[in-house]
Amino acid sequence: MTAQPLLKVEGLKKYFPVEKGFLRRVVGQVKAVDDVNLEIKAGETLGLVGESGSGKTTVGRCILRALDPTAGSIQFQIDDDRTVDMARISQRELREVRRHANMIFQDPFYSLDPRWTILDIVGEPLKLAKLADGVELEKRVAHLMDVVGLEAKHLRRYPHAFSGGQRQRIGVARALATNPRLIIADEPVSALDVSTQAQILNLLSDLQSEFGLSYLFIAHDLSVVEHISDRVAVMYVGKLVEVAPKEQLFFFPKHPYTEALLSAVPTPDPDVEKSRIILPGEIANPADPPAGCYFHPRCQYAQARCREEEPALREISPGRWASCHFAEELALVGAPQPGLQNP
Repeated sequence: MTAQPLLKVEGLKKYFPVEKGFLRRVVGQVKAVDDVNLEIKAGETLGLVGESGSGKTTVGRCILRALDPTAGSIQFQIDDDRTVDMARISQRELREVRRHANMIFQDPFYSLDPRWTILDIVGEPLKLAKLADGVELEKRVAHLMDVVGLEAKHLRRYPHAFSGGQRQRIGVARALATNPRLIIADEPVSALDVSTQAQILNLLSDLQSEFGLSYLFIAHDLSVVEHISDRVAVMYVGKLVEVAPKEQLFFFPKHPYTEALLSAVPTPDPDVEKSRIILPGEIANPADPPAGCYFHPRCQYAQARCREEEPALREISPGRWASCHFAEELALVGAPQPGLQNP
């Protein structure tokens, strides 16, 4: 019997109204997230990748109810005996549930209030959840600082006294404060230099092992996602186009958009020749997407069927999902990996 996933998202949609005129009449919808289904198991990291504007961050914010979804269910197992639908619970229930799921934000410079000390910033979730106060709160924040590799003696300093990497460690400590089961990391290393990125990624991996955390890791850099993820989901214009275990997706992609993304990943081996796929045009407008497959205007493999019929995200082999009419037929190029044969 398969264990129940920690998080199960079904039919998730988030539409933003397009208003026009003095009376703000609604004339359309921006389909930022359009019928997304995904699962995260306990202790697993799911990487969510795609271009800017693909809807990755909106998915994360809908899961935590920072944005109210337009439709769909978000089943979250907050403990071994209780599962709640994050999309439907009341604000009062949400306040209790949020201690079990937190977020690490993208920009460590703007996500920390410059008027608050580190004690205030990291201690706020503990106060809101009524888990600690006073001396006990300070002890717990000091412990969290130690866990993320910072010194407790700096608790009364302000964010401006820390580097970008240190600030992101503070953000990680804040996310850990309430001992959550799920952390949504929204581009947590994109604002950092390469060496600091590696430190934060290693920290997240260590914390996952130590505390049994599950991550939804949102990023646009596939090399970063490869380092930390167990499975990877690829988004394009609000829809998932491919979901697979990391190694299968990187080395044997089944969707042309994934192939194009992988072609842009640099390789450290100078002897490996790579052919960069330059996609024509721009990412489709989510307020006015093309008919059929959203990717077909940029796809070198597109056929008449692609322009007329929208492909469903379907399981093409155990654990592998793709929304391409010709996923089984195309021989797509992935990251170079000597010794592996296409399954």
